[in-house]
Amino acid sequence: MGSQGGFYQSKEFLDLVKSIGEARSKAEEDRIVLSEIETLKRRISEPDIPKRKMKEYILRLVYIEMLGHDASFGYIHAVKMTHDDSLLVKRTGYLAVTLFLNEDHDLIILIVNTIQKDLKSDNYLVVCAALNAVCKLINEETIPAVLPQVVELLGHPKEAVRKKAIMALHRFYQKSPSSVSHLISNFRKRLCDNDPGVMGATLCPLFDLIAQDVNSYKDLVISFVSILKQVAERRLSKAYDYHQMPAPFIQIKLLKILALLGSGDKQASETMYTVVGDIFKKCDSSSNIGNAVLYECICCVSSIYPNTKLLDSAADAISRFLKSDSHNLKYMGIDALGRLIKISPEIAEQHQLAVIDCLEDPDDTLKRKTFELLYKMTKSTNVEVIVDRMIGYMISINDNHYKTEIASRCVELAEQFAPSNQWFIQTMNKVFEHAGDLVNIKIAHNLMRLIAEGFGEDDDNADSKLRSSAVESYLHILGEPKLPSVFLQVICWVLGEYGTADGMFSASDVTGKLCDVAEAYSSNETVKAYAVTALMKIYAFEIAAGRKVDMLPECQSLMEELLASHSTDLQQRAYELQAVIGLDVHAVECIMPLDASCEDIEVDKGLSFLDGYIQEAIEKGAQPYIPESERSGLINMGNFRNQNHHESLHGLRFEAYELPKPAESAEPEPMYPRETYQTPVSPIPSNPSDAGSAELKLRLDGVQQKWGRPTYTPETSTSNSTSQKSVNGASAVNSTREAYASRKPQVEISHEKQKLAASLFGGTSKPEKRPATGHKVSKASSHMVEKSHVPNSSMEVAPEKAAPAQPPPDLLDLGEPTATSTAPSLDPFKQLEGLLDTTQDALAANSATTASRSPDVMALLYADTPIGIHNKDDADLLSGLSNPSVTNMAGATARPRLSQSSSKGSNPKDSLEKDALVRQMGVNPSSQNPNMFKDLLG
Repeated sequence: MGSQGGFYQSKEFLDLVKSIGEARSKAEEDRIVLSEIETLKRRISEPDIPKRKMKEYILRLVYIEMLGHDASFGYIHAVKMTHDDSLLVKRTGYLAVTLFLNEDHDLIILIVNTIQKDLKSDNYLVVCAALNAVCKLINEETIPAVLPQVVELLGHPKEAVRKKAIMALHRFYQKSPSSVSHLISNFRKRLCDNDPGVMGATLCPLFDLIAQDVNSYKDLVISFVSILKQVAERRLSKAYDYHQMPAPFIQIKLLKILALLGSGDKQASETMYTVVGDIFKKCDSSSNIGNAVLYECICCVSSIYPNTKLLDSAADAISRFLKSDSHNLKYMGIDALGRLIKISPEIAEQHQLAVIDCLEDPDDTLKRKTFELLYKMTKSTNVEVIVDRMIGYMISINDNHYKTEIASRCVELAEQFAPSNQWFIQTMNKVFEHAGDLVNIKIAHNLMRLIAEGFGEDDDNADSKLRSSAVESYLHILGEPKLPSVFLQVICWVLGEYGTADGMFSASDVTGKLCDVAEAYSSNETVKAYAVTALMKIYAFEIAAGRKVDMLPECQSLMEELLASHSTDLQQRAYELQAVIGLDVHAVECIMPLDASCEDIEVDKGLSFLDGYIQEAIEKGAQPYIPESERSGLINMGNFRNQNHHESLHGLRFEAYELPKPAESAEPEPMYPRETYQTPVSPIPSNPSDAGSAELKLRLDGVQQKWGRPTYTPETSTSNSTSQKSVNGASAVNSTREAYASRKPQVEISHEKQKLAASLFGGTSKPEKRPATGHKVSKASSHMVEKSHVPNSSMEVAPEKAAPAQPPPDLLDLGEPTATSTAPSLDPFKQLEGLLDTTQDALAANSATTASRSPDVMALLYADTPIGIHNKDDADLLSGLSNPSVTNMAGATARPRLSQSSSKGSNPKDSLEKDALVRQMGVNPSSQNPNMFKDLLG
C-alpha cells in the first residue's frame, strides 16, 4: 500500500497492522483496536491537521471498520475530504465514504452537491472517483439529481469515464427501472463502442433487460454472435487476455445472453451453432478459466434448441470434468450432466460409474450434488436403488434441513415409480420412521389420500391389497418403543378406516392397539384425538355390520378419562364415541358410512338449511343480519335494535350516553352565570341554598376538598329584614364564586384582613353575623356600580354610553385570576398598608353595632328597575356622592365626622358615604384624588 500511489504510511500504522496480525486471541485484537480508536478520537479532533496526516487517519479508520468495529466518529471527516481540491485527498475521501456509508445514511445529503460538481470536472480521474461514489451511494430519491450529468458522460472522450457511466446507469436501473426507462437505447448504442471495455460493461445491463423481455432484443442475436466470434478469434488486444484465454469474462457474459435469446427459438439457435462449436474446440481445459468457459458453453447448449453435434461436444467436456481429480471439476460435471439429461437422458448412462464414484466420495457437497442428479435420473427401473441410497444417506446425516428435503424427494419418487405396493409401504415407513417429525404434514396427508384412493387404476383388488398391506405393517410397527407424531397420525387414521375391512384382524385387536397408542402418548393430544376417532370408526363399522360391540376395559377407562378431560376437543370426541355406541344400525350407517373417506363433501357456505329458522325469527320481530362489510361504516350500533324492545340491564349497550338531566326547574341549569344587566328582583334568602331553581349555582354537596387548609366561610346573616333586596344574578354569582373558591388552594385569612374587609364592605367583623351579600359581585353588577359613580346628576344613563371599567376586586378571592380578566388590578391591601391607625378599630367597632340597622346599599345599587331614586333621603345621599366636592373633603373635617358617627350609633348617610368611597376607590383608583385615603382614614 505504501509503495503504490507515491505516499507512505507512518510507523504507527505499520505497527498497528503488525500487532493485530500477531494477536493470539480475539480479546487481544479487540483491546488493540479499542486503544487505537481512542487515539484516533483524540487526534482527529485536533485543529489544523495536515492533509497527509488526516488521510492516514481515515485509512486507519477504514482498517478498523474492516475488523468489525465502529468508526462512525470519523465519517464526517471522510465526507470533508471529498470536498478537498487535492486529487489524492479527494480520491481517498471517496474511497472511505463508499466503504463507510450506505445509500440511506444521513450524511449522503452532504455528498450530492460535491458529486454533481466533480462529475463536471475537467480531470477525468476526479470524474471516475465521483462515478464510483454514484454507483455505491446514490439512492432512488437522489437519482434525478445526478442522472443528466451521468448521461452526458456517455460521450466522454475517455473510455474509462464512459465505462463507469454505463455502470452507473446500470445501477440506476437496478434501483429504479422507471427512472432510466427512457435511456434504454443508450445501452444499444454503447454496444458498438470502439473500446472493448465499454462494450463489455454494456453487456451487464443488456443481460438484465433481456431477462425481463427476451422478444424485444431478438434483433441483437446477430450482433452478439458477431462480437463473440471476434473475441474467440482473438481480434481483441492481448490486454484483455486472461491465462491465455481471449477476454473470457466477455465470452461468458455473451454465452449467457445467447442462452436466453435462443431458448425455444430454432432460427436464433441455428445462428449460434457455429460460434459455440468453435469455442468448444478452442477452449483450453488445462486452466480454470478455460473450464469456466466450457461449462458456460454446456449451459448454453442445454438452453437453446438442441443440436446433436453440440450435445456430443458437451458430453465430451462433461466426461473430462467427471474424470478429473479436482472436486470442483467433478461438481461442475455433475451439475452440467443434470442439465443435459433433460434433453438427452441416455447421456447419463454413459457416465454411471463416474456418478457412483461421486456418490461415494467423502466430499459432502459433491455427494449432495450427485443425489440431485440421481433424483433427475430416476425412473421405474432404478427407483429402488436410488431411493434406498437416499434413505441411507438421510439416516447418516444430522442436517435437519437437508433431511427434510431428501425425505420429500423419497416420498415423491416412491409415489411416481413404486414397483409394488409392498415396497411403497415399506419405503414410506422408513421415511417416516427415520425422518420423524421433520416430514412435512402435507406428505402425511398425501399418503392418507393415496391409500384411500389407490394408485388411480380401476383395479379395486390392487387397492384392497395396498390397504391390507398398510394395516398389517402398521400393526407390526406399533410395537416399537417410540414413533414420530406425524407417523402415528397416519397409522391411527389407516387403522380406523381399514383396520377391520378385510377381516384379517378383529376389532378387539385393533382397538387394543389404538388404546395402547393413546396411553403411551398421553401427552400428545393430537395423537390421542386421532386414536379416539379411529376407535369410533371401528365401533361404528362393527355396529353397521350387525356384530355385537364388546368394548375392552382399557377402552372403557380411556373413554371415561377423556369425558372429564380439560381438552374440549378430546372431551367432544369421547362424547361422540359414547353416543355412537348407543345408536342403532340405521343411524350408524347414515352418519358413518363405510369407506366414505374419498367422497366429496359439498360445503354449504350460505347455510341454506337455516333459512326457515331465520324467516320464522324475522316474522316474530327479530332484526335481520347485517354483514360486517355493511355495518363497518355505521357508528350508532343502536340503530340495529328495535327501539321498543327493552333489553336486559346486564346486556351491552351501544347507544350514546344520555345527557345529564336538569334539576327540577323549567330550564336546564347552566354551568356558568348569564351576563344580564336587568333581572327581576327577588328577596335574598337567609341561606343561599334556599334560593331554589331561580338561582344559578353549582351543586357541591358531598364534594371533598383535597388540598389546602380550611378557610374563612361566610355564614348567613340571622337578620330577617324584608327591606333587603337582591337580584338573581347576584345570588348566582355568590354560588358560582363559592364553587370556584372550593377548587382553589385556599389560604387562611388573618384576623386583620377580616376586620378590614368587614369595614370596607359594610359587614361585621364577627363571622357568625356576617351577611351573605359580602361576596364578589357579577360582571353586570360591577357595571352598574361603575355607572353610579359617574359624576352626573342624573342616574339614568344608557348602558352603551357608559365608559368600560374594571370590575371591583374581591379581597376574599385569594385564588388565581380568571382567564377573562383583562388587566391585573391593584392590591387594595398594599395601598392601605401603613395608613391604618387607631381610629380604624373604632370604625370597625361602630360598624359592627350599626350593621343590622343600616340600609343595604347593594339592594339600592342592583335593583331590577331603572336605576332611580326611591325617596328623598336617598336622593340627597346619592347626589352628594356624585358631587366631587364630597370626595375632596379635608382630613380635618373627615375625622370629626367619623368619630361623631361612631358616637351617635347608626347613621345611614355616613355608612353609605364610606361604602361608596371605598367602592369608587376599588373600581378606578387612578381616577381618584390620591389624598382621598389620607382624608378618609387619617
